[in-house]
Amino acid sequence: MRKTQLLIALAAIGFTGSAFATNGYFSHGYGMKAKGMGGAATAMAEDTFGGANNPASMVWVGNRIDIGADLFSPKREASRQGSLTPIPPFPVGTPNGLYDGSSESGRDIFVIPEFGYNRMINPDLSLGVSVYGNGGMNTTYRTSNLAGPAFAPSCLGAQSNLLFGCGKLGVDLMQLIIAPTAAYKVNEKHSIGVSPLIGYQRFKVDGLQAFDELGFTASPGNVTNKDYDDATGLGVRIGWMGKLTDTITVGAAYSSKVNMTKFDKYKGLFAEQGDFDIPENFNVGIAVKATPKLTVAFDIQQINYGAVRSLANPVTASLLSPGPAGDGLGNNTGSGFGWEDQTNFKLGVEFEYSKELTLRAGWNYGKSPIKGDIDDTSFNILAPATVENHLTLGLTYTTASGGELTVSYMHAFENSITGASATSLLGVGGTETLKMHQDSLGVAYAWKM
Repeated sequence: MRKTQLLIALAAIGFTGSAFATNGYFSHGYGMKAKGMGGAATAMAEDTFGGANNPASMVWVGNRIDIGADLFSPKREASRQGSLTPIPPFPVGTPNGLYDGSSESGRDIFVIPEFGYNRMINPDLSLGVSVYGNGGMNTTYRTSNLAGPAFAPSCLGAQSNLLFGCGKLGVDLMQLIIAPTAAYKVNEKHSIGVSPLIGYQRFKVDGLQAFDELGFTASPGNVTNKDYDDATGLGVRIGWMGKLTDTITVGAAYSSKVNMTKFDKYKGLFAEQGDFDIPENFNVGIAVKATPKLTVAFDIQQINYGAVRSLANPVTASLLSPGPAGDGLGNNTGSGFGWEDQTNFKLGVEFEYSKELTLRAGWNYGKSPIKGDIDDTSFNILAPATVENHLTLGLTYTTASGGELTVSYMHAFENSITGASATSLLGVGGTETLKMHQDSLGVAYAWKM
């Protein structure tokens, strides 16, 4: 037990430097085996990440420990085209395009650990825990080729970043979930499970001085450059798994919104005075054993980003009606990222090549939650969740002692979104383009107890 507690603690510590986004800001999959199959796992019972996928699966897993890590590499870029030159402060005759430019985000390597544990209490009841990074987002735009000066008074004489403050521009959001899990076999074909979700997240943002100092916030001084702030919260995931025949298994799981405490340092940025809840989500899946060696799995996942105001509120809200009495940043109706709900489709195949070697491949698609059609791109420079199509590969090698070494790879194909800039309300305008592609390579080891 002490060894297990130590592994959980080490995994949690490892998440403090991690941030990633594939399906919106959620991961494309949880557990290295699922990641090799495009994230399809709702009707699969192969590891101890039921707390992230389907709690009902854990009672079919047996006594087991999984520990691993992903090396994740996102490449992000943002640009503005066709900007005007606001007057004042520039003299008549200053050419347009002064705020045209682009910037690539630095820091593009992240290590994302995972840990799971399961113990059979009796043949029909299991208790376990899944520790995983729910998701996150990170950008660090250190340089740009904009010629115009920053708008914020505190940035006097400094070159503008892409959102008109000064210095580096970017965010760092990380979300960790610890999911204790109980699963019970109702009979020899069906199981149910429940996972209380203990959430932890931390966040910081830099470079938004213009939105703080020009009156767009309801809480001046609580918008940007405040270093990290932490939040905690609780939710629950419930699940069901049913073996309809010897070759067909189905599953379903539902996760409530994880209600987080507020980011007090950023109560002048996020809607509802610094609130940033983890959205409600649910998934259904089927796994078909097409042949004795080949299994095909398919999941559909729904993430209700639109029910979290700090994500869903229109980008332009605080620009059209700024300040404490209006829709200022930090008010309930203050600007968000303009995200919509997202539906993700996950298809995976698993082939038992030999007794020792299992091969996997998958595809994952989810339309970007960024609308990109009406002034939605500007704030999303901070979180360019543009990728939609993901290709995955994986394998598991079983050692002579029964240990399992699993490797997975994911490539998210580059996708760009171009939309009208909300900065037209600041006299700048033009269009903005966000683009990103990603790669990840993960390794995990598991053993049975």
